[in-house]
Amino acid sequence: MHHTDVLIAGSGPTGLTLACDLALRGFAVRVIERRTAPHRESRGKGLRAGSLAIFQELGMAEPLTAVGTAGVVLRKYFDGEHINDTPTPADAGLLIGQWQIEEALRDRLAGLGVHVEYGAELVGISQDGAGVRAELADGGVIAARYLAGCDGGRSTTRELLGIPFEGNGETEPAMVIGDVRAPGLGREVWHQWFTSEGDGMLLCPMPGTDTFQLQASPEHEHGEPLPPSLESFQRIFDRCAGMPDIRLEDPTWLSSWRVNVRMATRIREGRVLLAGDAAHVHPIAGGLGMNTGIADAAALGRALSAALAGPEADAALAAYEAERLSVAAGVLADTAERYERVVEAVRTPGRGTEVGLD
Repeated sequence: MHHTDVLIAGSGPTGLTLACDLALRGFAVRVIERRTAPHRESRGKGLRAGSLAIFQELGMAEPLTAVGTAGVVLRKYFDGEHINDTPTPADAGLLIGQWQIEEALRDRLAGLGVHVEYGAELVGISQDGAGVRAELADGGVIAARYLAGCDGGRSTTRELLGIPFEGNGETEPAMVIGDVRAPGLGREVWHQWFTSEGDGMLLCPMPGTDTFQLQASPEHEHGEPLPPSLESFQRIFDRCAGMPDIRLEDPTWLSSWRVNVRMATRIREGRVLLAGDAAHVHPIAGGLGMNTGIADAAALGRALSAALAGPEADAALAAYEAERLSVAAGVLADTAERYERVVEAVRTPGRGTEVGLD
């Protein structure tokens, strides 16, 4: 049995931020990840000022600002015609792919002597007043003083604890997303096409790459949504953009996104705590999901540091739970409202040019 101060399940931005925070404070930390290797998907693509401030404290803001773009122009089209160019607000933060954020965090963590343990799947949790016992799918056991579940919206940690994940979600995809190349399409703006039929497609140039993140209305056949594919992406692009010379190619990520608004009823069970998407999932509008998880990690790092170093462990962890549940509830309400405004605008002919998903 291997011992550590804090075991972190999940190696996304939340888990890696927490690991860097604790390692910098001098605590022993391990990070397990059920995937067998890092991904290279753009996913969440915006760092807000608060997240950049957290990364500055961790000594890793510079690698991110060197790659990311601090400002981007939204170029909107309607029925193939250019309507306007709108710069993002000065406080919009940094445009950068999630895989690049995770890569920078892993590098920082490696410099602190900690490496993500891939292919390590959590299957069991038990605990007592002294610590937590985490069982892995390969039969291994890790003993830790605390366990942090940062393992996403389908959190195994949360499920093993039996914590309800309350809210609502849609079964059909609201959007298809992916990473593609589009040779010949200008990379100086974020292209956003809308049509009078209610279709929409967004192609955002991802800094430090030759790819675009694609977001689009899903195609349907016989009333059923079609799974994302390069062919369906091209058909949607042809309908929305009307640029026959542009061919999408080399998809490195194909996925669907469903509206899901949920929050855990509690984010602490004894010595096990939840953070990030394991605790709350948000609509995509506003780009707040990943950033809220990073803020969760910073708050949990402070709470666990106090719990590990002093006698007021219960008070510190209770304060973390109260603070972050309150923040999550506010963010869920905000992003749900933003998303409804976006949907209404896109569905109303002519209004799609007023707004785009950020």
